[in-house]
Amino acid sequence: MTAVRVGVVGGGISGLAAAWFLRQSLGPAAEIIVFEKKPDVGGHLRVSDVAGHPVDEGAESLLARRPEAVDLAAAVGLADDVVHPAPVGAGLWSRDRIHPLPAGTVMGVPADPARLAGVLTTAEVDAARAADAAPDGMPLESDVAIGRLVRDRFGAAVADRMVEPLLGGVYAGRADELSLDATVPALAAAARTHPSLASAAAAATRPASAQGPTESRPVFAGLRGGVGRLPGAVAAAARADVRTGVTVRSLERRSDGFRLITGPVPDPSAVDVDAVVVATPATASARLLSSVVPAAAASLAEIDAASMAIVTLAMPAAAFPQPPSSSGFLVPPVDGRTIKAVTYSSVKWPWLGSRTGELVLLRASLGRHREVEQLQRDDDELVAAVRADLGTAVGLTGQIVDARVTRWGGALPQYAVGHLDRVARVHSAVAGVPGLAVCGAVYDGVGVAACIGSARDAAARVVARLSQRRVRIES
Repeated sequence: MTAVRVGVVGGGISGLAAAWFLRQSLGPAAEIIVFEKKPDVGGHLRVSDVAGHPVDEGAESLLARRPEAVDLAAAVGLADDVVHPAPVGAGLWSRDRIHPLPAGTVMGVPADPARLAGVLTTAEVDAARAADAAPDGMPLESDVAIGRLVRDRFGAAVADRMVEPLLGGVYAGRADELSLDATVPALAAAARTHPSLASAAAAATRPASAQGPTESRPVFAGLRGGVGRLPGAVAAAARADVRTGVTVRSLERRSDGFRLITGPVPDPSAVDVDAVVVATPATASARLLSSVVPAAAASLAEIDAASMAIVTLAMPAAAFPQPPSSSGFLVPPVDGRTIKAVTYSSVKWPWLGSRTGELVLLRASLGRHREVEQLQRDDDELVAAVRADLGTAVGLTGQIVDARVTRWGGALPQYAVGHLDRVARVHSAVAGVPGLAVCGAVYDGVGVAACIGSARDAAARVVARLSQRRVRIES
């Protein structure tokens, strides 16, 4: 293929991965330009020191059973640094006690409510069983909010104490608004053919148990030194022209490609490219696509996002009455706590724990959709709130050795009911504009692996279009 120029708008892991996939297909002669408005690439993947140790500020793990992230890490030279978490369990801080996180659930939805004994009272377990035996409402015929479905079939206790904390940890959203089809597709598929939610959950777990040797593989992976190392390695391997501190203000379609307008309004710059991959959040993508493909822009404008914060603390091991031995715990919002989850990073990741000595490094996440007032407190207030909750949960005492507060504004797209149809409309509209593709967390999953898969597909669409152009030119 002759030299082409492709613009990638957005320097998070989705945009950088798209640039890498483009490089693999287009070869060394292609000019690939990545535009990132922030001073650094990486988006929500970043590492910084806490008490002299590298700790992720954003996502700290990769879904290992989905291959895209681990495979890309290996391809860009990080194979020897792929690690897996310690084989320790997680907990659930509910009703003033930390319980082991119940097994046998699909995102908190149980195949048998009896599995939730301890987290739920005997009366709540019995009520869940009785409610799910009702003949009406199952199988499902269309997408629903997962929280509302669970309330109908199992009662409020299962929704509030199991599903809410698990979904909140992934999406920072509210279970009563999040799409079942988009957030737990395996359960959604089963719920369309089974007469009860418990039987659907049992069916949704069955394929994993039938995979044989695959089941013994770790579910998650990380990187020695932090997952935040991945974007830089991908950017280097992509050999792209990465332009940071550059905002793409508008996108224009031309007869032979596209024009990107960058720079300040009084002194704009134009960059002409043969194709474009838009890898920005929903709001920014809607703005860029508004003149080129307004139907896609309209659908993207309907997608909301949640903000969150991560408070990382370094504490002396002696500050804990008992040394942490789990990977952390989730927190149901119904109990009114500030924190929604805690990860004991130095326990979860042996590579980190081996270097921290007598320190415990932990991360607490805060903030859910439409709870911006909680995040408007200053850093010291957030640290104090986390410290207070940990004092109640595990009896934490002593002085904080170091602390870091990371705020992620609008970081997590909300997969509301009908999200898959919304995304399908975006993809359909974009497909009608040759040479244009979109990717990112807003489309097919918020995890790193899903973002990389989205980037791979976007790059493939662009390459296919450029190949068609080449055939027409030569003919």
